[in-house]
Amino acid sequence: MIATIALPRLMRVGAGASSELGLVLSQLGLSRPLIATDRYLADSGRAEKLLSGLDKSKITARLFSGVVPDPTVASIEAGLAFLRAADHDCVVGFGGGSSIDTAKAIAVLAVHGGSISAYKTPHVQDSPGLPIVAIPTTAGTGSEATRFTIVTDAMTDEKMLCAGLGYLPTAALIDYEQTLTMPKRLTADTGLDALTHALEAYVSKRANPFSDGAALQAMRAIAPHLRRAFADPSDRLAREALMLGATWAGIAFSNSSVALIHGMARPIGAHFHVPHGLSIAMLLPVVTAFSAPAVADRYANVACAMGVASEGDSSQAAVTKLLNELPELNRDLEVPTPKAYGIDGERWTGLLGTMAGQALASGSPANNPRVPTPDEIQQLYRKAWA
Repeated sequence: MIATIALPRLMRVGAGASSELGLVLSQLGLSRPLIATDRYLADSGRAEKLLSGLDKSKITARLFSGVVPDPTVASIEAGLAFLRAADHDCVVGFGGGSSIDTAKAIAVLAVHGGSISAYKTPHVQDSPGLPIVAIPTTAGTGSEATRFTIVTDAMTDEKMLCAGLGYLPTAALIDYEQTLTMPKRLTADTGLDALTHALEAYVSKRANPFSDGAALQAMRAIAPHLRRAFADPSDRLAREALMLGATWAGIAFSNSSVALIHGMARPIGAHFHVPHGLSIAMLLPVVTAFSAPAVADRYANVACAMGVASEGDSSQAAVTKLLNELPELNRDLEVPTPKAYGIDGERWTGLLGTMAGQALASGSPANNPRVPTPDEIQQLYRKAWA
């Protein structure tokens, strides 16, 4: 099998890397960026600090602060209209996954036009749009290194997966200092999302030797440090490890794939407005227990990479340790069940068929080592409920 590997052309990694945005833009021959960010980063002064650095580099930028959690078709169109009001030659995503995903969608539509709804999978957008620069402020989505973006269609409550090389950032600035102010809940949810990216990339049917290396490296970085960062948000060593792990995980799944957990999580986010990382965390233990028997050796390697099993353990023993660790990790990180989160039980049950259908339609479950039937997906949703 020949694996197709794609990475950002340029990455700067380390404390303070975000301050080199002007230098990176100049290296790429870019000078008129649109910066896509959210209202919090704009109001807190962090986006203004980025703009000030660009002023010193004599680069003129405009700030679009209309990014919303789980970007919608409407928010993308607003950003696109803002971009078209001036002559921009690139888009910078500054923030969490929502800001970077917004930047990706705007950059593609700026060149190719139409509605983002027309770009959802199975369409593949390999032709580039405007150059994209990603500056993550959370250690979770890995969007700074992936060829995917996700946009919600508010009319149908569908999270649309858009894929292709057109969404791969040209450059990424990986600055863990941007994550030092993350609150505990966001730290846990984004960290569990990144851990799941790596786990699913490793067990995916589309895994390859390159993605395997990135996935294992990600799990080794994330698993020992997630509880530490949750307990002490100022733990710089833990923050650096989580940021690097999240980027490694993004590289892993962008060059392999995610699988059943992500396929099932998207409808939860769309219908019940649960943050993406939290919906992933809610499903992680039950879906892993469902999938693990299909490729026990692979899940045993996951357990070893996470540090919950040793090389001397049998596959069965290592998998058992992994299946015991995941619910315990959720408890330590205060992850609620859908029921404890406050989701209405009747509505949850009433949407099981719809959510199962949307999960399968996303394509991700087909990459799972054990491909579920619609009824099995509904059963897994029921197990995750309580």
